[in-house]
Amino acid sequence: MKNILVTGGAGYIGSHTVKILLDKGYSVIIIDNLSKGNKKLIDPRAKFYNFSLDDKNKILEVFDSFQIDFVIHFAAFIEAGESMKDPQIFFKNNVVNTINLLEVMLEKDVKKIIFSSTAAVYGEPEYVPINEIHPRKPTNYYGLSKLMIENILESYNHAYGLKSISLRYFNASGADEGGSLGEMHMPETHLIPLILKVANGSRDKIYIFGDDYDTEDGTCVRDYIHVNDLADAHILAMEKLDEIGFDFFNLGNSQGFSVKKVIYICKEVTGKNIKVEIAKRREGDPARLIADYSKAKNVLGWEPKRDIYEIVKTAWKWHENENS
Repeated sequence: MKNILVTGGAGYIGSHTVKILLDKGYSVIIIDNLSKGNKKLIDPRAKFYNFSLDDKNKILEVFDSFQIDFVIHFAAFIEAGESMKDPQIFFKNNVVNTINLLEVMLEKDVKKIIFSSTAAVYGEPEYVPINEIHPRKPTNYYGLSKLMIENILESYNHAYGLKSISLRYFNASGADEGGSLGEMHMPETHLIPLILKVANGSRDKIYIFGDDYDTEDGTCVRDYIHVNDLADAHILAMEKLDEIGFDFFNLGNSQGFSVKKVIYICKEVTGKNIKVEIAKRREGDPARLIADYSKAKNVLGWEPKRDIYEIVKTAWKWHENENS
């Protein structure tokens, strides 16, 4: 049985990936300091360590306790808007702490890692859908922090033979179909759960940040991908890492939905009225982000299985369970 170390395994995408790994018979060790993750999302079948990756000695203790076969690295701060206000904490957490992890991996001769990256590495699109050869010019420091790690991983592959695959997510969304896992960011910044909080009465309104973009209805267009489709991609990437060695892949649906359209779909699914208020644009928000995922399809054999309606339906089920 292979031992998989999952950093950030108490977070949104991490917890869903942990569940699928365990269901497939892998042994899972989680490191998460719970600053963004939630203890409720930790699968009891996994071994859990509560500390931050800024503590290299504690990372070493985990590697000394287990024969780690793979690392899947989710642990990061993800709030793009916040990164523009306080870039230092993003570079410390997302870059310096990742280097700590990589140092220990090299020291212990563990040379296989799947990295949780982002479409934010591309910045403002020069064309859509975006493929992997699109220029990488992040418009926020969150995206820059992820791009820095992608570049570090490429150099570590060249210099040390460390194998890695970076998975560039578009908009992760939805919840586990069983209703036991969902999105619990603190604070919540993602569009769909914020809309659903309005639908269930725990929020007064949803803000649309800018309605004057160069899009069909003036609001930002995003590509939404179900969290379990993302989790599946991590397993496929892990299983193909030996033959691939080093690469990066977009994960999305290749379909774009505007903020107004997503609100409309949430109204349809929930049957609830959703109050909307227009606010000024946020710094660093591109008008349109849509994935070309054909490389992941051709190389990893991955395709998304769930559409925007399934995303909203599973997310709504999760929110109803949490409030019941």
